[in-house]
Amino acid sequence: MTKKYFSIVFGLTAMIGCSDPNSKPEYGDESGLPKNCRAYIQESVNAWRNGVHSTEDTMDAIERNCGVYGDLWGE
Repeated sequence: MTKKYFSIVFGLTAMIGCSDPNSKPEYGDESGLPKNCRAYIQESVNAWRNGVHSTEDTMDAIERNCGVYGDLWGE
């Protein structure tokens, strides 16, 4: 019984400790700028839809900030 209880507690603790930093959009307190990829991508799509940036510029920026080596992962 004790091993089973320990396994359950350990599993729940591990799941809580490994939360996804991109699970919800986050913005800077003072700047209001996106702090994680979820927020950045939504802002990029909104700007593209409003004609602010071209498709090429939008995709380049998403790749630069949220691609494999992106700056906003894990912020």
